[in-house]
Amino acid sequence: MAVIAYPRISNLDEFQPLKNIPGLRLQWVRSPADLVGLKPIDWIILPGSKHTSGDLAWLRAQGLDAAIAHHAQQGGAVLGICGGLQMLGQALIDPHGIDGNASGLGLLPLVTVFETNKTVRHTQACFSAALAACTASPFAPLAGVNVTGYEIHHGQTQQRAGLAQAGTMAYATLPDGLGWHNAQGNILGLYVHGLFEDAAAVQALFGGGLEQPVPTLDSVFEGLADYVQAHFEPHVLDALIR
Repeated sequence: MAVIAYPRISNLDEFQPLKNIPGLRLQWVRSPADLVGLKPIDWIILPGSKHTSGDLAWLRAQGLDAAIAHHAQQGGAVLGICGGLQMLGQALIDPHGIDGNASGLGLLPLVTVFETNKTVRHTQACFSAALAACTASPFAPLAGVNVTGYEIHHGQTQQRAGLAQAGTMAYATLPDGLGWHNAQGNILGLYVHGLFEDAAAVQALFGGGLEQPVPTLDSVFEGLADYVQAHFEPHVLDALIR
């Protein structure tokens, strides 16, 4: 799996659980040459971004837009999360000067409009059963799976009406505009962070290869706290802070 590491990448922690999955190689990528060196590639992941239009411009400057499009056209899996979802669409529209206007990668017929109010919340949603019809898609096993995660975004993303009327459709993967996929199911965009920290989603995607549950970010922090408590003298952290 290749994660595009643009300059303003965000929420890196949600990909750390992938390192614990047997037989899966996670690689950060910053150029087309990096992608060539990884062949064969199963998934390309577009993660969240603190400035979507800026990272989209950087991605184009590197030539990664063409590499991602080629991968998708060959049937390779592309997953966009939050800012990555916005990049997969046709256009970013910013009437309030929050992020910037930009043309998207055009891999999904979607338009994102940036709003002044920022959505920040925990989220639980169920993947559409329609995903199961995309039998060649690596995302098909998510059909009917409930996922728990979180949202942090100004953008609201919807189907581009003109393209939908012409027959070019994006299909709702999650309700309320939280997720979309193409007809083949190899391109998936989600607003929900934390897919790889959700045990049910990880089990569905990667099956019985897991010897133990993938640790969540909360469990990692709890383990760190337990270690500190066991090995540090009482009040030593307070003394260091002072």
